Parts: sequence; C-alpha cells; structure tokens
Amino acid sequence: MIEKHIVLEDIDPVILYGVNNVNIQMIKALYPKLRIVARGNVIKVMGDEEEMCAFEESIIELEKHCAKYNSLSEEAILDIVKGKKAQVEQPNDVIVYSVTGKPITPRSENQRKLVKAFDENDMIFATGPAGSGKTYTAIALAVKAMKNKQIKKIILSRPAVEAGEKLGFLPGDMKDKIDPYLQPLYDALQDMIPAAKLQEMLELNIIQIAPLAFMRGRTLNDAVVILDEAQNTTAQQIKMFLTRMGMNTKMIVTGDATQIDLPLSQTSGLIQAMHILKGIKGISFVEMNKKDIIRHKLVTRIVEAYEKYEEAFKEEKGVKKEEKNSKDNKKHTNIK
Repeated sequence: MIEKHIVLEDIDPVILYGVNNVNIQMIKALYPKLRIVARGNVIKVMGDEEEMCAFEESIIELEKHCAKYNSLSEEAILDIVKGKKAQVEQPNDVIVYSVTGKPITPRSENQRKLVKAFDENDMIFATGPAGSGKTYTAIALAVKAMKNKQIKKIILSRPAVEAGEKLGFLPGDMKDKIDPYLQPLYDALQDMIPAAKLQEMLELNIIQIAPLAFMRGRTLNDAVVILDEAQNTTAQQIKMFLTRMGMNTKMIVTGDATQIDLPLSQTSGLIQAMHILKGIKGISFVEMNKKDIIRHKLVTRIVEAYEKYEEAFKEEKGVKKEEKNSKDNKKHTNIK
C-alpha cells in the first residue's frame, strides 16, 4: 500500500468537493480500492498503486474542468473518470464562466469588437457610456488569459479622483480610503473567481488592485493591466501608466468622456492620449455607445436624456455667444 498527497492549486476545492461533499463522495465510490481523505486543498490517497495512478489522472482532468467552468456536475465526473471528454454546452463566443457556472459572453457588437481587439493588439482603448460593459468585459478577458496561463498576473488600477466627495473625510487608513474607489473592480472579479481563490490570489499579488499613483516606477511584465475610469487621469498620469508596459503584457484602458471629474482647468489624459496615439500599430480603439448598455433599461434613458440636455445647453450657449458678439459689434460701430 502506498500513500500520496495531491494538492489542488488552481481551483477553490469547494467546487471539486461539491455542496456537502457530494462530489468527493461520488469520486470515492468510483475508486473503491482507495482510501481518500480530502481536507482543504490537499487530497490524501492510500491504496492500490494502479488505481491510484488512474485516480490522479482523473483528479488532474477534474481540476482543469473546475478551473474552466467553475462548476462540476455528476455527469462530468462520470465522463472524466471513464476517460471521456465531459460534455458541456457552451456558446461559441464564451470568454469565461462565472462563479455560478454561467457563461460570460460579449452581449453587444462593440463588446465583440473589444474581444477581437484584445486578441489582435497589445493595447486597447475602450470608451463609452456607463453600463456599456467595457470594464466588465476587460476583466473577463484578463481572467481568461490568467486561466489559460498566458500571463502570470492581473493588475487593475483607477485614478483616485473624487466625484464630489473628499478622500480625507473617509474613515480609516489610506487603504480604507482608497478601497471604495476600487470596489467596482472587486465586484467584477467576484463574479468570475470563487471567493476563497480570489482572496488567495490577492494575498499573493497574483491579482493586484491599486490606485494609479502606485504604478509609478514599475515595469509590468507577463500581465494584463487594466486602467479603469481613465477619463479622470491627467496627461502626465496616463503617459506614466502607458509607459509601464513590459514584455508579454497587454493593456486595456477604459473610460467615459462624458463623466470627467477633473477640475475644469485640467485636460483629460484619456482624450489627449487617444488623439496622440491614433494610428499607431498595435493600439486599437473601441468606442461603445448607448446601444451597448446592458444595465437596467432606465440607464439607457438616463444617458439619452443627458445627451439631449447637453446638446441643448451647447446650442443655447452658442446663441448667447452670437448675441453677445452682435451687441459688441454694434457698440464698436457706434463708438466709431
């Protein structure tokens, strides 16, 4: 009799073991010649050597299945143990699977363009209104690259610019003050990576979430790097960020030019960078619009209402300017 320890490295063991250990109990029944003890992310196996080899091969395949689909059914267990490929219905354009096993796919034409741009370019600028899925799709692409072992880490960043509030009035230390600005990034990750695994990856710095100011001086290799809310960067900040790019790295810059929270005297770094970098090989630009909004239907109506208001405001401002110029001209003529 021999003994072996198998460590589950790439998944949350709960997915493999199942609710109330129903999956691991089924796996034990399929290998009656083995004594199997599963604790945490370690499976201890004792028994027949030949059956142990077959068990180890099955566990490797089961772990791959769990890492990809974030779920494990009885049918999949039986197929994998029998040496078959588990039959899972999946859309052709699936990016990754959520923690509930639901496929995450691009839900609009421009989201599909973003996926294609990611495959073909190393730097992508994705702009558009709130709710158009630019950040969520970008994070899904990063998680997919991580699962496929194309990269070693995911780095997510945002400028810590107040939208009407002041950082200093928030309670706690610097991390406590910054975390609320990064919460949307945590929310997306929690949809795609099981909680225990996500916590482990954050602790090991495999996934890093940091304010933009913390990027200075770094060279980012073997990573997908996402800069969210880039409309609130200054020209100096976005230049600093873009030049952090290292080997085997992809960058996705997302932002909404209609929601700039910078002081009026400052130019948005996102708008300036898109103008400067247009036409450079290896950089792609994907512009989303209100048709891509996948939040509550009211979000689309709100965006449309604000667009109409801003257009009317610009027209009114233009008319007043013309009237002022006309009065000034008349006054100038009378003086003569």
